[in-house]
Amino acid sequence: MTTGTAPTRLLPVATSTASGSARPRLDTLLLVGPPLLFILLLFLVPLGQVVWGSFFTPDFTLAHYAKIGSSPVYAKVFWRTVQVAVYTTALCVVIGYVAALYLARVSPRMRQLLLLCVIVPFFLSMLIRNYIWMALLQRTGLINHYLLAWGWIDQPLPLMYNEFGMLVTMTNMLLPYTIFPILSALLAIPPALDDASASLGAGRLRTFVRVTLPLSLPGVAAGGLLVFIVALGFFITPALVGGPKQMMISNLIDFNVREILNWPFAFALANVLLWGTLIAYFAHVKLVEGRLPRSVLA
Repeated sequence: MTTGTAPTRLLPVATSTASGSARPRLDTLLLVGPPLLFILLLFLVPLGQVVWGSFFTPDFTLAHYAKIGSSPVYAKVFWRTVQVAVYTTALCVVIGYVAALYLARVSPRMRQLLLLCVIVPFFLSMLIRNYIWMALLQRTGLINHYLLAWGWIDQPLPLMYNEFGMLVTMTNMLLPYTIFPILSALLAIPPALDDASASLGAGRLRTFVRVTLPLSLPGVAAGGLLVFIVALGFFITPALVGGPKQMMISNLIDFNVREILNWPFAFALANVLLWGTLIAYFAHVKLVEGRLPRSVLA
């Protein structure tokens, strides 16, 4: 009798399991479907049109890409774009790590107040923030005004319409993108590890180098990659603070779209920037996977 009743008891369990597995699939489809449809219609379709428009005008041609590769002017603009993005990323990582390390070691209430100061600039438009920096950095701005008034300089310093002003402004705007990932990684480190390192005779510097820094590298990598990608496509700051001599690839794309109406060539420039960004992303991921310890990646 025992063997006869066992199969009849297993049948309802199997049926409920099958229906239960189908229900999460429907719930997942309802939750993920609208965002995927939104991305498909408003991102992938326009991106496909940009890729198509760079090759077919209306016939298939590679003339626009050949023009990019044959002119040293465009190579210089691409190089300047990558250089500014790298410098901005390095500054944001260094300054952001110091700020995140301090935030991780203060009390939770003080941390909330300081994080509010980091978040407040996001409430302002990026255009307004650029105008604020222009008011600070120009020859008649506040910085030169006070330096001249205090007698520290004899003539105004060239703080704007150059790479220095552009780096200062971009670093200020992108700094929160490194503070938050690094702070999240630092807060995830168990405090007992510092005590264990101190009990084994390691000082603060050695504990930081051997324990804190390796365990926080995922946050550094995430923040640095985010800043680098965003900096590659910066447009307002190079146009307002950098000036015409500091043109980046986004400004060149805008010039071809609005000034000379050469849309296919602008599409080609955008595609080269996109492909370069993707190559940099996958190279970064490969490098991080090869350099980080397995315990950190886990």
